[in-house]
Amino acid sequence: MTDTPHFPLSAVVGADSLKLALCLTAIDPKIGGVLIEGPRGMAKSTLARGLADLLASGQFVTLPLGATEERLVGTLDLDAALGQGKAQFSPGVLAKANGGVLYVDEVNLLADHLVDVLLDVAASGTNLVERDGISHRHAARFVLIGTMNPEEGELRPQLLDRFGLNVAMSGQPQPAERGEIIRRRLDFDADPQGFCAQWETAQTALRLRCQQARELLNNIALDDQSLAMITERCFAAAVDGMRADLVWLRAARAHAAWRGATAISLEDIDAVAEFALRHRRRAQTGQAPTPEPPQSQPQSSSASPGSGQGQWGELPAQAQALGARREVPSWPKKP
Repeated sequence: MTDTPHFPLSAVVGADSLKLALCLTAIDPKIGGVLIEGPRGMAKSTLARGLADLLASGQFVTLPLGATEERLVGTLDLDAALGQGKAQFSPGVLAKANGGVLYVDEVNLLADHLVDVLLDVAASGTNLVERDGISHRHAARFVLIGTMNPEEGELRPQLLDRFGLNVAMSGQPQPAERGEIIRRRLDFDADPQGFCAQWETAQTALRLRCQQARELLNNIALDDQSLAMITERCFAAAVDGMRADLVWLRAARAHAAWRGATAISLEDIDAVAEFALRHRRRAQTGQAPTPEPPQSQPQSSSASPGSGQGQWGELPAQAQALGARREVPSWPKKP
């Protein structure tokens, strides 16, 4: 029995920014994956599954929301331990995702310590497990795709920063676009194999373009001129830390490879700027003016509200300077 094919990425209507971000991380997984923000019903999982078809292994693994750390990293094989008396490693989700796509839906609802482990392994490409009397190391190189609806809870800034790129999806496609989305979905549901065959030419071209970009990537220099432009713009955006600079530079190089160019240009830097800065940028806000201290006036304990003397102990509200918050779209919560 064969698995039902994935909806082809090339057949997805719209979502051009997200498709580009996904392809860039497929070209260079060191970018650090993509965090997708948007409401339900925006085909986020469809796009992530379509990306898996562009990779050599085609592997697509989903991390369940209620997964434990043992399920994620792997643990002791109890059957081997009890039946044979051997300490043997039982692979987890990270091992299964090696070479493919690891998809985490509603990553903002995942326990923070699991997100920490997940992002550490995604950055290093290696999973080291030392527990239950075993020590095991294995490759875990995958493209990490996380989705979230900020209305249902934010990621901590430290974890948000660990995702390489960030894309926000709009919940309001135009009527003509909505109609085409529905028609293609119905065609796929009626005959998945036939639909995929219809889009095979476009899908093959997209797969070949990603493959050629990967081969070209290491020949494109991470040059000082591009780095200088990026660091100046990161400084102007008041981002914390150095990760934005590094991710932006890698993404610009991947975009140059995507175009088939041999060097990074301003076009590449501009094309990926919002992907790298959206979840790291801090708005520049002025400090609230300090109010003048109220003048001391004799107060009478019998003063009435309308006497002009004021209330005993009453002071005007003090202005407070608040830190800038990342703007969160008003997407509806899941029922």
